[in-house]
Amino acid sequence: MIEYNYLGAFVVGLMGAAHCFGMCGGLIGAFSTNLPKQPGNQLANQLSFLLSYNLGRVISYTIAGALVGGSAAALGQLFAVDNYLLYLRFFAGIMMILTGLYIAQIWFGIVYIETLGKGLWKILQPLTKRVLPIKHPSQAVLAGMVWGWLPCGLVYSTLTWSVASGSALKGGIIMFAFGLGTLPALLTAGLAAKTLASWVQTKAVRLVSGLLLVIFGLQTIYVAMQQL
Repeated sequence: MIEYNYLGAFVVGLMGAAHCFGMCGGLIGAFSTNLPKQPGNQLANQLSFLLSYNLGRVISYTIAGALVGGSAAALGQLFAVDNYLLYLRFFAGIMMILTGLYIAQIWFGIVYIETLGKGLWKILQPLTKRVLPIKHPSQAVLAGMVWGWLPCGLVYSTLTWSVASGSALKGGIIMFAFGLGTLPALLTAGLAAKTLASWVQTKAVRLVSGLLLVIFGLQTIYVAMQQL
């Protein structure tokens, strides 16, 4: 079984394709259709902008993971709490189960967790106007870094893994791996939005993806309990 590690974070991003498309697919599709026309291969041009945008998004995820992981490590050192990382991993498993139920369309409570990030997003959202219209890949990187802070329950759930890692480095790598896992869905969203939408939004795909996340969360809780 996949344990609580970087590969696991990658798999979570990969399995959360339906949620990623629901949150960012429309944004990526609009971004892709409004790219500037340049001479040469249009597909290659489109791909360079999409890769740049997603690079910025993954950079923001990595920064967030490093911040929460480093903060948790500092607090643990400051208050000398025994087994605090195991308790955090237990909580991370619960968050993953809730996200899985949401993706499977069984329970939608995770939506309320997404509202926690709306305050930060209101502060960052005006920055999007400064990078639009996007005419160069470097602008796409900046746009991705801003939109990487868009409120997302799946991101918040995986961030709890970074918190439980007890390290800024490990926390950053966890979110970097998660970001890489989301790339197939969001790159495809830019290149073939309608085709992907019709696939990832099907009931069967959402159910399987969600239940796999539930299993993953249960495993995380089991491992934490075994070590307590």
